[in-house]
Amino acid sequence: MISTNSQVNFLSEDFLLQNSFAKTLYHDYAKNLPIIDYHNHLSPSEVNSNRQFSNMSQIWLAGDHYKWRAMRTLGISEKYITGNATDSEKFKKWAQTVPYTMRNPLYHWTHLELKRYFGIEEILNESNAAEVYLHCNELLQKPEYATQGLLGQMKVEVICSTDDPIDSLHDHVNFSRKKTGLSMYPAFRPDKAYAIENPDAYLSYLEKLGEAAGISIQNYEDLLAALENRIGYFHERGCRLSDHGLEQLYFFEKDEFNLQDLFELIRFKKKLEPKEIQYFKFKTLQELCKMYHSKGWVQQFHLGALRNTNTRKLSELGPDTGFDSIGDFDQAKALAGFLNSLDSKDQLAKTVLYNLNPRDNEVFATMIGNFNDGSTKGKIQFGSGWWYLDQKDGMEAQMNVLSNMGLISCFIGMLTDSRSFLSFPRHEYFRRILCNLFGKDVENGELPWDEKWLGKIITDICYHNAKNYFDFNSKNITV
Repeated sequence: MISTNSQVNFLSEDFLLQNSFAKTLYHDYAKNLPIIDYHNHLSPSEVNSNRQFSNMSQIWLAGDHYKWRAMRTLGISEKYITGNATDSEKFKKWAQTVPYTMRNPLYHWTHLELKRYFGIEEILNESNAAEVYLHCNELLQKPEYATQGLLGQMKVEVICSTDDPIDSLHDHVNFSRKKTGLSMYPAFRPDKAYAIENPDAYLSYLEKLGEAAGISIQNYEDLLAALENRIGYFHERGCRLSDHGLEQLYFFEKDEFNLQDLFELIRFKKKLEPKEIQYFKFKTLQELCKMYHSKGWVQQFHLGALRNTNTRKLSELGPDTGFDSIGDFDQAKALAGFLNSLDSKDQLAKTVLYNLNPRDNEVFATMIGNFNDGSTKGKIQFGSGWWYLDQKDGMEAQMNVLSNMGLISCFIGMLTDSRSFLSFPRHEYFRRILCNLFGKDVENGELPWDEKWLGKIITDICYHNAKNYFDFNSKNITV
């Protein structure tokens, strides 16, 4: 085991906990709760097969564009990031990068993950990279370090993957038959079903969607029928939530275009005008949301990312490789109109809204109150700090705004939104930050010293609210 470092104040048992009440809330109420991770990008196949990773680069660096961006910023060649360098060379370059990530959340996450999974308390750097790499690789060969074991170490109770409508979900079904103490459910992510900006790519996708649904998609009604078919297919296999990644939601008060005419233009590979594209997305999303409501699902909207900004790197490396940023899209009016178009007919499902631009925190926090109707506790949620905002300042800002303009006591808490099986200490990070916020208010005399009641609120936010909000039940899988 790697020896303990002398920096006893870093990542101590009271990390981020600045007073005695915060420490009590964390250690006695939050620390040992199970994890419900209702949105991530883990591979269902790797969970079901209980994959054993051969080394740290494969499990820790591959696919992690947070780390990739930091390495590029430091001037490290792409060869050592997504290129053809060996896994050990890539790990060494990441270790070289880590000391330069101070005050970036990567510094905390890196050392939390090394400590919680591998018992390493040293600060990772270039000089100890080889020793750390060898130590971790040896542990990764043990049965408890396969994917299911890693999730078990963090007391993960539920994970929800992110799945395209055309996915077979065979891994979810097969895994549901195993007795592991972990539940894995799909989440319906239909972004490609209305991504009509590129007609060639869209038509190719429609062929796959039609094949999956057993429907030849020749018109717009066929498209909706295929999507409804797949929603039914997902529902039978335990799915109870959807997710959408969009710059913004769209809303049109009047029917401005004929959807079948737009569909025909796409079939003839004609590029649509921006307003036509927005109208198509609005109407299709509206129909999808009605379907979700009829099934009792939760719908999630991740809004505000400006994606694939570097066209040179997009052509070299493809999407999701670290060249996306916060966007500055107008959100409020169309978001209100879209939600109202569903609520006015009582077809608005439980909804989680994630904001990427911190300037819009107050917009989102007040928007959820417009559509909470008393039917369900926290029916409309302001989701946890997302992507560039899932760090200490971003999470504190989201929770402070939610506290000021809504009820943080109804909040469904944290998720990883990660592709890494080593990312689950992010829940610990969130829980420590949450407990410290409440602890500071108690110390300042802004909240009463009521350990039992505040402890209940903490456990609700960390676990019980999410457990009650989502209709997760292994009996839901009927095939």
